[in-house]
Amino acid sequence: MKTEKEIFVSVDIEASGPIPGKYSMLSIGACLASNPAEQFSCALKPISEEYVPAALEVTGLSLEKLLEEGLEPCDAMAQFKVWIESLAGADQTVVFVGFNASFDWSFVNYYFHLFLGENPFGIAALDIKSMYFGTTGCSWKSTRSSEIEKVVNPESSGNHDALDDAVYQAELFNLIREKLMVGRI
Repeated sequence: MKTEKEIFVSVDIEASGPIPGKYSMLSIGACLASNPAEQFSCALKPISEEYVPAALEVTGLSLEKLLEEGLEPCDAMAQFKVWIESLAGADQTVVFVGFNASFDWSFVNYYFHLFLGENPFGIAALDIKSMYFGTTGCSWKSTRSSEIEKVVNPESSGNHDALDDAVYQAELFNLIREKLMVGRI
């Protein structure tokens, strides 16, 4: 029997607010966790005029500019799907990896289903915060990236650019696996 190989893909998104549908996914950044130079990124046209000012402020993104320069969401999701599928061969599963995956996953899953009718990641995501929590037995408060950085010492950091954050998350994911999970079952 062949063992299925898992392909871990770090994904980060930036959005105009806390929930999909009412608010828009504005950008997607993704990279192969085992090779962060293998990347995907795009900016999307908003699907709603609604926004939380702080969400736009932290990202520096503009709904007006994205309406002009962003990809149509259907095209963006189709391109993302093609990229994801290019990573895996037969007997391989592509796994969505995120930091606070529940947030990023909710938008990615919603957009894949809304615009393409399916999500190439399937129905689950791997959350780095939860992985760290389970590996270390720390408090939930200690799963903030600033706290994790003190333990695993990444070279990069997050900055609310979706692609940069995906690369940063991949580094955290790999460091947690290398430094903290060695010798575990």
